[in-house]
Amino acid sequence: MTRNIPLPVCDHKPRPYTGPSKAEVLALRQQYLTPALITYYKEPFMAVEGHMQYLWDETGRRYLDGFAGIVTVSVGHCHPKIVERVREQVGLLQHTTTIYMHPTVGQYAKKLADHMPGDLKVTYFTNSGSETNDLAILTARMHTGAFDVIALRNAYHGGSQSTMGLTAHSTWKYATPHSFGVHHGMPGYCYRCPLGLTYPSCDVKCAKDIGELIKFTTPGKVAAFIAEPIMGVGGAVTPPKEYFKIVYEEVRKAGGLCIADEVQTGFGRTGTKFWGFQNWDVMPDMVCMAKGIGNGTALGAVTTTPAIAKAMTGKLHFNTFGGNPVQATYGLATLEVIDEEGIQANALKVGTRLKDGLTALMDKHQLIGEVRGMGLMLGVELVKNRQTKEPASAEAAQVLEEARTRGLLLGKGGLYGNTLRIKPPMCITEADADFMVACLDEVLGAIGK
Repeated sequence: MTRNIPLPVCDHKPRPYTGPSKAEVLALRQQYLTPALITYYKEPFMAVEGHMQYLWDETGRRYLDGFAGIVTVSVGHCHPKIVERVREQVGLLQHTTTIYMHPTVGQYAKKLADHMPGDLKVTYFTNSGSETNDLAILTARMHTGAFDVIALRNAYHGGSQSTMGLTAHSTWKYATPHSFGVHHGMPGYCYRCPLGLTYPSCDVKCAKDIGELIKFTTPGKVAAFIAEPIMGVGGAVTPPKEYFKIVYEEVRKAGGLCIADEVQTGFGRTGTKFWGFQNWDVMPDMVCMAKGIGNGTALGAVTTTPAIAKAMTGKLHFNTFGGNPVQATYGLATLEVIDEEGIQANALKVGTRLKDGLTALMDKHQLIGEVRGMGLMLGVELVKNRQTKEPASAEAAQVLEEARTRGLLLGKGGLYGNTLRIKPPMCITEADADFMVACLDEVLGAIGK
């Protein structure tokens, strides 16, 4: 029996939905959209309205969005300040390109630079994370004169032809030529150590092997190393604290630049730091951003040093929509809300409460193999057996289904799809966190019987 666990109180009243029926929407999708698109849930979910951490379906039912539009809605669906700022900009000027002057993009780039450490001060705006990572690799190759790139197994960096090569999940790769010059090293995935060792007695050999990878599979010189500070699609994989220091040193000895893919970890989501890489006490040469940078709009960015940025001069390189007035307004307003409303501090406070609650569930539910992550970037890896660590993929899919019936939307990830991805808008409350824990407690109890 499903117990009626009430969602936290919300004062927002959704508008009555008067659009096409769900059946009509599904029929249009099936006929006119690519069949490559996937949907969660046996009965696809249809969202018609959003407010802060909540979504409403066509029937008017409310859900807590525990996945934030795939880690994209950083400060809340339709945040009133952002809505007003964007509405005003759309009424004034919707589009110019960077061949003309417009004040907002420069103002935004300055505010972004103010949040960066060191000499990371120059930004190139794009439209997505894939495009951002592609640009970062191109810039690194132009700056260093080298071609080879080091990425990590279990990583995800995008679905374009070039970023598919950086990605290291067979489930995201098509049988087409890719990965030219890309070499995949071992991730700091302690729960599933690629060497079968145990931290800290392992001496972080997975990180030190990057040096061996460079020696044996590259010309000895590399253009770049790219990695997520905490793996997102890979299942919130959080490395040992020494991992990135060791890897950055090996890469720089080979002449390479270090790129932090902050598409999912940035803008305070880890709670303790504004940028994910800061948790590991390293300084990248480039920072890639997208998703939460614009709270749901198509915006991405690469921030680097003035010296490295010069590598892109001398040839024509242009982005039609990157940094246009509406995009820049979205980004600037989002960053202002993050600062003004203490979003990072909330991610730490609520994220700590949520992680503690999820960790406590391990005593009751043997399906939970590991709870990991920081702030509001969390993962719960489900296994059939804690000794063998056999992935509980079907059970993870069932958790998503059952949670949805209780008003909670979650994501899943990892190579086997057995890790619950819990990355809600960073405006969620402690009451929301308690609801999520109570909901998963009930669901896991029902599934584990």
